[in-house]
Amino acid sequence: MARLALLLSHARRHYHRLRPLQIPLSSPSEASPVPSFFFSRSFSSSSPISPVSYPVKPKDPDEEESPDASKDTPSPPSPPPRLPRAESQVTDGGSRPWTRADARFVKDGPAISPVSYPARVAPLPEYRAPEPEETKGDDGQLQREARRIQSGARARSFFDLQEEPKIPFPALIVPERKSQKVPMDLMEAIRQVKANAKRKFVETMEAHVNLGVDPRRGDQMVRGALTLPHGTGKTVRVAVFAELSAADEARAAGADIVGGDELIEEIKNGGGKLKFDKCIATPTFMPRLSKIARILGPRGLMPNPKLGSVTSDVSGAVKEAKSGRVDFKIDKTAIVHVGLGKVNFKEEFLLENIGAFVHALLNAKPVGLKKTSKYVGYVKNFTLCSTMGPGYPVSIQSLSAAADHYGKLQVK
Repeated sequence: MARLALLLSHARRHYHRLRPLQIPLSSPSEASPVPSFFFSRSFSSSSPISPVSYPVKPKDPDEEESPDASKDTPSPPSPPPRLPRAESQVTDGGSRPWTRADARFVKDGPAISPVSYPARVAPLPEYRAPEPEETKGDDGQLQREARRIQSGARARSFFDLQEEPKIPFPALIVPERKSQKVPMDLMEAIRQVKANAKRKFVETMEAHVNLGVDPRRGDQMVRGALTLPHGTGKTVRVAVFAELSAADEARAAGADIVGGDELIEEIKNGGGKLKFDKCIATPTFMPRLSKIARILGPRGLMPNPKLGSVTSDVSGAVKEAKSGRVDFKIDKTAIVHVGLGKVNFKEEFLLENIGAFVHALLNAKPVGLKKTSKYVGYVKNFTLCSTMGPGYPVSIQSLSAAADHYGKLQVK
């Protein structure tokens, strides 16, 4: 059925394109025969088409107005006049206005004029004449600026608005570089360190040396030990791993802790707590110390033959450790950190201790580092400071003089 209805619809449209529409609209008595496929359903040829009339709709009694009320109530405004519409002439002499439904099926029908309405103009704000300027020049400009600021403040207070802060355009700010300190004489640096050590405890005189070596290479490793002429000023606790006669010598030399296998077991089971600052061992005990190597190694207490802590002369090693033996080694940044006494020492004592350290540092210079001078390319800079004080760079010339002086004293 749907396909049949679609076929009839297309047939009606095609019929009206080829032939103008001829349907009488004036009176049903003059109607001409209409093809049956024009309608959506078929009619028998014997049944004529009769007009249908509908009764007039009665008016609502509430809407009927009394004659008195019509006098008092103003009449509604008349609707706007409509523009004339195009009329079509049909073949049977009748005429009626064309509708859009008629023009839809007619190919060459008259043009329907569009409906136009009177233009509406939005009401414009009331014009206000500008206020006359009382004064001219700078005073008038200041008054205009004051009125503008006041009007803006009133608008912000009315709408509860806050003025956005003006953020300046970001600019590149060059950081201020602190002026580098000029290297000074060794004695002058010692005086400056002593003057700026103002803590409540006795601070340590520290030396920090930046070396021109590569710590990742094994042939450029710098490490050594020395005995300071005037000691470090600290009370050093010494532990000795020895047995029999070597243990008796260590006790006679002043060792704080002396033991053998029992001392090793005590350190292993002690939870990492150590009661000594230096460690000395005889050559026979080195294989046994492998049990506690992971405890002593990270703290720098593992005995080492290169540093003189593995020796058969136990009494001499204990005396050196008690008198102020200092071990030094570069870290991964090629810097040596070492303490060379207390700030309450005399300046001459500190000078001799620093000279002894520089002399030992030159003796530990790697063989593969070949330069024309002892210091060029090896010692980049030398800085003195206290435990919690500022640092002061020292000139290489004064360090060389102090090291040469200590070397001459050792020869004598």
